[in-house]
Amino acid sequence: MFRYEIPRPLWVDRACVLGLLGLTMVATTAAQTQSLPPQFNPPKSYYLSLGDSFAYGFQSFKFGLPPSAYNTGYTDVFGARLEQIRPGIVTINYGCPGESTESFVSTDPPSDGCIWTRTGHQLHDSYSGSQLQAALTFLRAHPGQVSPVTLSLSSNDVQPKLLDPCTFNGKFDPACIQDHAPGFIADVSNRISAILGQLRSAAPDAEIILIGDPDTFIYALSFADPLFQALNLSMAQAAAANRVRFADPFPVFNPQGNLTAEVQALCTLTLLCRDNDSHPSDAGYRALAGVIFDASDYIRLQ
Repeated sequence: MFRYEIPRPLWVDRACVLGLLGLTMVATTAAQTQSLPPQFNPPKSYYLSLGDSFAYGFQSFKFGLPPSAYNTGYTDVFGARLEQIRPGIVTINYGCPGESTESFVSTDPPSDGCIWTRTGHQLHDSYSGSQLQAALTFLRAHPGQVSPVTLSLSSNDVQPKLLDPCTFNGKFDPACIQDHAPGFIADVSNRISAILGQLRSAAPDAEIILIGDPDTFIYALSFADPLFQALNLSMAQAAAANRVRFADPFPVFNPQGNLTAEVQALCTLTLLCRDNDSHPSDAGYRALAGVIFDASDYIRLQ
């Protein structure tokens, strides 16, 4: 799944919404546990962008074009801002459309390597094996030279790990989703924490920024918003445990309190309403880069 299918309508009831709000409260409490804060580290010689189609800068209307055509993603926009602070910084983009928290680390055929290249497409910067191994190899080959590192990864887990098991006769069952959501969120966060731990070990002083998920389930925002809030808060906890910064796009893409305004934000910041594509529009990628820049605290260098 490359994040460009508009989600199907969900059945929604008040009990399920309240249940997911409960998940958010649990995640909030967990995220407040004690951990060492990230150590500020200015941009170095290389910026390493890791993750899925968001890192790649994917937009469905460009499908079939070479990687150079995907040049308006957050990696490009954030990289340009880094260039203003650290002239000459080199961006390495390993982003792989379709990447999940499992495929990111997989070394077992046929799921090893990037699904994007296995289906005949090209990456911005090619590698063999798992993306995690490629990242670790690059970090170890350039000690003290890589900062920042960004990672966006969890979105491609939602469909196969949470929604598909709760789909019956072509419809999502919200009670099933509610029952499975806590375990799903815990599993995703644990996998991300393990990934961040390895990245942190390979680059102990690098600025690492984990990027959360917006809710693009535009037909069921009242149901899905609390789930994504809970997921983001749990990922924030995983980030904090590894001295990693967390960039949360949810408040920008999903402003709360006015459903009409939230839908309009999604129509502007994603390609949902134009192309049936849940990836960010150019404006959305710029907004996402802004969230990442704010999380980096690099504003102090300007």
